[in-house]
Amino acid sequence: MKLLKMKWLAGAIALAMAVMPLKAFADAAPGDQIVTLGENLTEQQKSAILAEFKVPDNVETVTVSNDEEHKYLGKYISSRLIGTKALSSSAITLGQSGSGLSVHTKNITWVTKEMYINALVTAGIKDADIQITAPFPVSGTAALTGMIKAYEITADKTIPEDVKQAANEEMVKTAQLGDEVGKDKAAALITRIKEEMAKNPPKNEDDIRTIIEKAAKDLGITLTDQQLQSLVDLFKKLKDLNIDWSKVGHQLNKAKDVVSNYLKSDEGQSFLEKLKQFFISLIDAIKSLFS
Repeated sequence: MKLLKMKWLAGAIALAMAVMPLKAFADAAPGDQIVTLGENLTEQQKSAILAEFKVPDNVETVTVSNDEEHKYLGKYISSRLIGTKALSSSAITLGQSGSGLSVHTKNITWVTKEMYINALVTAGIKDADIQITAPFPVSGTAALTGMIKAYEITADKTIPEDVKQAANEEMVKTAQLGDEVGKDKAAALITRIKEEMAKNPPKNEDDIRTIIEKAAKDLGITLTDQQLQSLVDLFKKLKDLNIDWSKVGHQLNKAKDVVSNYLKSDEGQSFLEKLKQFFISLIDAIKSLFS
């Protein structure tokens, strides 16, 4: 089952990320829509997905192939797991300037909405409402390819290939980390790291490591040496890309909710209570030195 999950996961990242716009919307405006469909969907599945998206009959549609899935996922997931069929689909509706990103998913089991938002922000996508679905439960990684491809066409913008690759890598690594520390924790950690990089851009790898370690500590997350190094490598790559980190900070408003949601959860409250008790004990110990 895990193998099947990973296989279809590969279909969702590739789906959200192809390159050449097929049609330019020079006068793109809020409300403009585009749909990306996996090329291996049956006609019945396509009809069901279009009905689910509630788009007009003449909506612009783009097909995403399994080759594109391999192109964007091949460096991070084995070909065996990516599989041979493209099924995941996405719909994107441009929003008003400053409205932020909103993501809705169905039949997506591995990648969370917050993970999508983080990866889309890395790719430079903003102010859009996005739906992601599949005919049956899939992991969801391939959907990123379709979303990015759709955004390029609708907004008439070309996203650099290295940025697309980085966004795919970020999504996969976040989902993998989520398997180890919890999905909400992983998404919250990536969000916190990006916020800090937006406020205080790191100058070197040591700065990146410090930011990651502090973010993990703030959220009560214990990273192994391997997990820490994996994140350092990822954010070093992101640092070297031509990313406007100030804009990244603005677009993280939606993803910030996962941090507050975690801190409000039973697990988060338990962590905060432990932290509170630690400081109480520390203060009592200091007081005892002077009594």
